[in-house]
This record gives sequence, structure tokens and C-alpha cells, in this order.
Amino acid sequence: MNKISEVVARRVWDSRGWPTVEVEVRLAGGRSGRGIAPAGASRGLHEAVELRDGGPALSGKGVSRALAAVRETIAPALIGHDVADQEGIDRLMVALDGTPNRAHLGGNALAATSMATLFAAAADAGLPLWKYLAGGKAVDLPLPQIQIFGGGAHAGRRIDIQDLMVIAVGAKSFDRALEMTCDVYHAAGALMAERGQLQGIADEGGWWPAFASNEEALDTLVKAIERAGFVPGEDVAIALDIAASEFGENGRYRLALEGRELDSDAMSQMLAGWIDRYPIVSIEDPLAEDDAKGLAAFTRAVGARVQIVGDDFLVTNAARVEAAVEAKACNAVLLKPNQAGTVTELRAALRAAQAAGWGSIVSARSGETEDVAIVHLATGLNAGQLKVGSFARSERMAKWNEAVRIAETGLPFRGKAALAH
Repeated sequence: MNKISEVVARRVWDSRGWPTVEVEVRLAGGRSGRGIAPAGASRGLHEAVELRDGGPALSGKGVSRALAAVRETIAPALIGHDVADQEGIDRLMVALDGTPNRAHLGGNALAATSMATLFAAAADAGLPLWKYLAGGKAVDLPLPQIQIFGGGAHAGRRIDIQDLMVIAVGAKSFDRALEMTCDVYHAAGALMAERGQLQGIADEGGWWPAFASNEEALDTLVKAIERAGFVPGEDVAIALDIAASEFGENGRYRLALEGRELDSDAMSQMLAGWIDRYPIVSIEDPLAEDDAKGLAAFTRAVGARVQIVGDDFLVTNAARVEAAVEAKACNAVLLKPNQAGTVTELRAALRAAQAAGWGSIVSARSGETEDVAIVHLATGLNAGQLKVGSFARSERMAKWNEAVRIAETGLPFRGKAALAH
């Protein structure tokens, strides 16, 4: 047993140039661990909220209140605590906060502290984090979902779909999956350059979507897969994050790019038509978080053919996953540490999904840093899939490169077997 001797909070900066919270947990034996809270552009109504300063400075995004919460409330409570008692520490922080959405101390303060504690415990054990999490159990390298075009809230809502990603379903190793994605990513950029559509990159490193319609984006992605020398659907398939809560409410969906409005049934029919026409194997948040009946109906209609992932709808919450399992809405869960607030809550959501035979994907946020915790979580918890963003920008590549290092240990690659359907 090693006890926490000091908890340090500091302001650092994320990939969009906004401040965020880093926490360092130091142990009496001299080892330590750090965790950094990411930030999302699109957020579920029920997820843990960040504590920001408001006011004119830094456009209201300052984190001095969250830092004070760590220094003045969390740190004194954690000093002397056994660092290996992750669940006890996380429960203590949740109790100190006392709100259902972590609004008092801040989801950013709790998430950074929870991850720092986990890293410190692994360091104390002399193990890489993934191996510490695995606890001696057999685990696999996750199947990557990698963004090629960024849209929605990640690209000024230039198209309605938030993420157009690829999954190298034909890859037999993690390294080969990255190599195939590299070819598709650069083929997509070359296609856009030839058309005069190359206008930079979105928040997560995907190409900026200079398209006239959502379907044009899908058509271009298929062409990029082919130009890279692969067979769409057989070698490389498509995954979408619709992020429908961003443009849907009360069963109505407003497609700004195309100037039309759809009800829940019409939205589902449009997506089902895409599944028929394109090599899509995974769709995240196809309907809005307040459209549970529509999501259940969509899952019944196409869930045997594609992975249907709940993000805003489930917000890394075990109770919401269990309710969705009962309602047969979705067949996979997206897992984000800061969406729940603590590692313990993320693990509970993962256990609920795995108990139901669902797929699971550990995910980054659009506002990221050099922190590589999610790679270790996806691997050590045997989640099966990992979503980091694109194949560009250092905050993304730091994570893919960490996975490459882990792959050198000889872990097996889960591959397309990780998909829920």
C-alpha cells in the first residue's frame, strides 16, 4: 500500500487552445501520476459538466474554479488515502461533489484527479497502465475508428454528420490498420485537392468538409477507399457519428446543409438508405438523446446489420446503459472518462454493456491533449474499440503512437470481431 502525499492541480491547454485541468497525484514513496481533462464540443444533456469560470476573461472558459475545487476540497480529502483504492477515491469525490452531474466541483476536476490517481497506482505497481488495468487477464488491442472528414460541431456545422470515419475491417494487426487508414486519409485529401475543395482540417484532424451534401461526403469517402487500393466494405468500412442531438429535438431533425426537416421515422429511413448504399458498419447517435423510442425502432430495424452506438444517449452511465439494454435501444456504448466524471463510473458502464453482449468503444473528445490514458483504458479494460479522432494532429497521433508501443508487447489484435453486430 502506498498513500497519497500530495495532489497538485495546474492549468494546461487543450488542442483548441483553451485552458483545461491537469492533476498530479504524488505518493509517499516518490512515484506519481498525471491526468488531464479533455473537453467536448458536443455534449449530452446528462453528462458530467465542466466547471468553467464564466466572465469575459478567456471567453468564460477559464478553469480557476475547477483548480480551486481540486486544491481546496479534493486534495485535503485524498491525502493519506491508499492510491490503489480507485473505487473508494472516486466514490469520495462523487460524495464531495454532491450533485448528479458533478456541477459543484466540476466533471473536469474529478476526471483529471481520477485519471491521475489511476496512473499513480500503476506507477506504484511498476506496471504500464494497460497492464495494471488488465490485472493479469488476457486482453486484446482495440479496433481503431479513425476520422477522415470532420463535420457537425467539429467543423462549423459545414455538414450535418459530425464524423465520417473508417474502420480497417480487413486488417490482421493494429499496425496494418493504421497503415491502411493512412492511405485512405491521404487519398481523401488528394481527391479534395483535385476538386478545389481542400480547405484545411477540422477540430479532430479530419479534412474540412467542403461538400454540397451529406451524401457527397459519403461518396467521396468511398472513392478515397478505392483510390487507396482497397475494396469498400471488405478491406475498409465506414463508421459514422451522426451526433443527431446537435440538430434534432422533440422528434424533429433539421438538416441545415440540405435545408430540410425530417421527423424521426424519416430520419431513420434516410440512415437506413445510407446503410443500403454505402459500406457502413457502425453508426453513433443516429437519433437524438430525447428520441428513445425512435432509437429503439432504428435498432430493431438495422441493429443486426450495423453497430449502433449510444453516446449522448448513454453518457457513459451504467444505469442508462442498463435501461437501453432493456429497451433494446443501441447495441454498443461509447465510453468517455470525463463524460462520467470518474474511472469507476466508466468501468461500471463498460461492465453493463459487456454483460449485455454489447460492443464498447473508448473515445477521445474534440478538445484533447497529449494525455494517452484512453489508449490504456481501451486496451487494459478489453473494450475492443478505440476512437481517437483523425490520423493527423499531434494530440491524436500521440494516442495512436502509444497504441503502437503497446502492440510491441505482442498482444493479439481484436480486429473486426470487436464490432457489435
